[in-house]
Amino acid sequence: MTTEHILINVTPQETRVAVLASGVVQELLVERTANRGIVSNICMGRVVRVLPGMQSAFIDIGLERAAFLHVADIFEYRKATGDIPANGGAAGGAKPIEKLLAEGQPLMVQVVKDPIGTKGARLSTQISIAGRLLVHLPQESHIGISQRIEDEAERAALREKLKELIPPDEKGGFILRTLAEGADDEELRADIEYLRRLWRNIRDRAASQQAPALLHQDLSLAQRVLRDMVSDDTGRVLIDSRENFQLLSAFAQNYTPQVLPRLEHYTGERPLFDLYSVETEIEKALERRVDLKSGGYLILDQTEALTTVDVNTGGFVGQRNFDDTVFKTNLEAAQAIARQLRLRNLGGIIVVDFIDMENLQHRAAVLEEFRRTLARDRTRMTVSGFTQLGLVEMTRKRTRESLAHVLCEPCPTCGGRGEVKTARTVCYEILREILREHRAFNAKEYRVLAAARVAELLLEEESASLAMLSDFIQRPVSVQVESGYNPEQFDIVLL
Repeated sequence: MTTEHILINVTPQETRVAVLASGVVQELLVERTANRGIVSNICMGRVVRVLPGMQSAFIDIGLERAAFLHVADIFEYRKATGDIPANGGAAGGAKPIEKLLAEGQPLMVQVVKDPIGTKGARLSTQISIAGRLLVHLPQESHIGISQRIEDEAERAALREKLKELIPPDEKGGFILRTLAEGADDEELRADIEYLRRLWRNIRDRAASQQAPALLHQDLSLAQRVLRDMVSDDTGRVLIDSRENFQLLSAFAQNYTPQVLPRLEHYTGERPLFDLYSVETEIEKALERRVDLKSGGYLILDQTEALTTVDVNTGGFVGQRNFDDTVFKTNLEAAQAIARQLRLRNLGGIIVVDFIDMENLQHRAAVLEEFRRTLARDRTRMTVSGFTQLGLVEMTRKRTRESLAHVLCEPCPTCGGRGEVKTARTVCYEILREILREHRAFNAKEYRVLAAARVAELLLEEESASLAMLSDFIQRPVSVQVESGYNPEQFDIVLL
């Protein structure tokens, strides 16, 4: 296993985290102080509206937009349908949402998805509180084990160990995380006590506060990194802020002592992200095109509904034949795509258009390589095989905004289309608009205010068209350049 290094760059405005393996950036995380994510936060909300037709409800948790709760995310419904193991016999029939919730009702909820684009936050009433080794499920009583722990003997031993450590009066359940593999009794016992104490505090606050109210806020990005991402494969965790190094050291001392020896305060003159070329990788991660070493390239397009990845051979011609060239390009692309999904934090439905391969063995090898490199990802995903059209469809769990949505906004000129009208198209729009204005207002003179390229085209190549219009309406038309106008913007001034 390749040793990872984690870089944490902290400023008062934001925290940025980069995960490096073999000197290459594999993952980028950004959290802004002014717009911190709310996933895993636990709130006391108020039911604003129940929609029986959609079997959903909108919940006020104190955000600008009401959050969304589907009936399938309500604990009582999931238990009744058998999605959650029920103790003490079978549960009764599942009730519709209008029987479970009423408008104005206070309700404890947990955020499972940040607000993304135009969509509000997604909620669940099934509460889970993450520790370093365990996840506490206070409403349940069963013991679960991470799917990443595959050895059956190890799974059985961990389950028995946890049963012995849970106090007899403990009502909640637990899930053993991957990091629990190899943990000793004392570490597990400390995590159990921490999570139980945290849940008691949440219940106490819920009993004393009016909805909407925040009952529990998840850890900051830097703290979550220490809790969730540092493992035996992690070499160093470099932090470039003395104050935050001390804060994280204190956090590690109390909560994750095994991480403490890996923490280092970076004191070099060059900025930490410059030293490891992370800033360059961030810029590349915002571009549509990703060049491959072989000469091929990827084109990534992100829409609200899905992300598409197109693989192209580019300038790679190979050494033997066309099939061999395509196969090698697709193999390299499979590795690059898996890395790009992590770097850009792309989620939802993802469709990959590999270069067409007639050879079934080549197809199988590319798909196997793709799945192998995706296995390093910490985010849950599913990958389908090749469709009849030769596409690979997959899903990657989306809980937070992608890197591009955090760092960028739609272009104010094109509105996110990715292209603008040509200067000639805008010229013809201007000519039609002058005619429309003349019929409506019959002014003495018209002045066109437009961007430089549009104005130049009107005065040069389209000057005959402008003169013809002026003769037709029998009114003078002048053109004025406005340097602040975007290529599509213009105004007609009536004089």
